[in-house]
Amino acid sequence: MNIAMTIAGSDSGGGAGIQADLKTFQELGVFGTSAITALTAQNTLGVEGIFSADSSFVQQQIEVVMKDMPVKAVKTGMLFSAEIIEAVTYSLRDKETELVVDPVMIAKGGASLLQHEAVTALKKNLLPRATVLTPNIPEAEVISGIEIKSPKDLEKAANAMLAMGVSCVIIKGGHLEGKDAVDTVYFQDGSFFSMQTKRISTVQTHGTGCTFSAALTAFLAQGFSLKSAIIEAKKFVHLAIQHPLNIGNGHGPTNHFAYKKLSGNCEVTISEERGFSSLSNYGHAKLH
Repeated sequence: MNIAMTIAGSDSGGGAGIQADLKTFQELGVFGTSAITALTAQNTLGVEGIFSADSSFVQQQIEVVMKDMPVKAVKTGMLFSAEIIEAVTYSLRDKETELVVDPVMIAKGGASLLQHEAVTALKKNLLPRATVLTPNIPEAEVISGIEIKSPKDLEKAANAMLAMGVSCVIIKGGHLEGKDAVDTVYFQDGSFFSMQTKRISTVQTHGTGCTFSAALTAFLAQGFSLKSAIIEAKKFVHLAIQHPLNIGNGHGPTNHFAYKKLSGNCEVTISEERGFSSLSNYGHAKLH
């Protein structure tokens, strides 16, 4: 059995956080474990309360699970404070698991989910340990210190983040304008590629970042190559947005059932240095 872990906050509305992560793991045939960093009182309209866990208890949750279960891949979401980031980094110090860092900073409704001083701890402590970093445009700007307005800015920001030690950076393009949603993937060896799907006009996007990073973690736990895992995760989240559940009166959750129901059938256009190629039949995960 492939086992993954999410280290993140709880979303009482069920659309993001550990709830979205565990649903994603389950849909992809991966056994999910968790360490909760914070409790939130929220719904599709916004976050109304946050109660942070003590950093020592976050560390205890991680270590108790890992001393008993062979966790193959870990993802982090809402870490909230520098103390929690340091505890997570310490807990993973001698582990060889893949680590996906989703640098959750701002909720869809605008609430801050990461204290300002925690950004430094993220860059200094956690990113050198990470396999993949998955920021959206605003998060990439905060971490890199570079305003992103052009493809050249994307490259500069990615290089700045790669210099922090992370092996791979995926800058998600949902906040950029255009008829297509384009995510760009950069590696330490200087290679890169982009993933393009049709942009969907919808407010049913709560938890998209959590869902994408959780799917990536699940595919890595199953032994997918990094590139294949990234592309399949893109398919998972695109289908989840494309087939909404229409729950709540605000930013509704994505549909975690869609990928499995549709057998992962989703067209993703891949662009590399040698040109564009459509990978609509790239393949999908074997579900267990």
